[in-house]
Amino acid sequence: MSNPNRGEVWLVDLGYVAKVRPCLVVSIPVLNIDRALATVVPHTTSPRGSRFEVDVEARFLKPGVFDVQNIITIPHAKLIRKLGELNSDRLAQVEEALLFWLGFGDTDSEET
Repeated sequence: MSNPNRGEVWLVDLGYVAKVRPCLVVSIPVLNIDRALATVVPHTTSPRGSRFEVDVEARFLKPGVFDVQNIITIPHAKLIRKLGELNSDRLAQVEEALLFWLGFGDTDSEET
């Protein structure tokens, strides 16, 4: 079984309703003593225009966004195959939105 790395995009089986879709790994690799889990942000080709969606272009992805409101932790068994890896600038864009969603980011720019 593969141990995914932060910044990698994997094809993931999210179940019948959520389908198989690309997901960005945002957790760090686990050790042998840890549970074989990865926290991922799903990619969607149906954006809603939310401030928590990050439009990231990559040659291995269809046009769409990473939706940080849909963060999920899944077992490694759900990982199908690695599609590619985001560069540090693109990963930073998703991290910034994720921190904002979780309340750790800059809240001065919040729109009410």
